[in-house]
Amino acid sequence: MVKVSDLRMREVINIADGRRMGPIKDIDIDLEQGRISAIILPGQGNRLLGLFGREEEIVVPWHKIKKIGLDVILIDLRDITEVRPEGGLPGSGKERYF
Repeated sequence: MVKVSDLRMREVINIADGRRMGPIKDIDIDLEQGRISAIILPGQGNRLLGLFGREEEIVVPWHKIKKIGLDVILIDLRDITEVRPEGGLPGSGKERYF
């Protein structure tokens, strides 16, 4: 069994283009089924030292996670459809879902 704190320590890599996506910021949990439904990654948008605007988040559904290793998590993101501002709620119109 893997702890959430252990998952957050691993680097996330997109196998579609080999890009480092950064560490996991947060996790969405489906309380009805008791499962992780998605992981939340920091957005790749351009912000000037965090002073202007809100950072975007990338929401990666669980089915897009291909492998969880000891040091990295491999995901397969081929296209981005929506973006979510940091701390925004799902459905707020600014999510990135894959």
